[in-house]
Amino acid sequence: MRKVRDYDAELKALNDKAKALKARKVQQLGELVTSTGADALDLDVLAGALLAAVESASAEEKEVWRSKGAAFFQGRGRKGSRRAAGNAESGNETGAGEAPR
Repeated sequence: MRKVRDYDAELKALNDKAKALKARKVQQLGELVTSTGADALDLDVLAGALLAAVESASAEEKEVWRSKGAAFFQGRGRKGSRRAAGNAESGNETGAGEAPR
């Protein structure tokens, strides 16, 4: 005989997972605003800048923003340079003792 599936429990688990993912996304967006220094802007200014970015139809402008964002996350950004440099050093130390795969 087949085992009966508990659809209610599966649906509840999926809803809980979706809520956790949404909460994580909101937290990461807040961390992004803080790490870029955008938290120093007035809320109206920040909201206007984000709306302009969303409404922008220029692919060239979005590409410029994308490259600036990529540079920020690679440690060449405003506040990220110190953190990225520290991570790179620790990554080299831990990677030096590992055997190649």
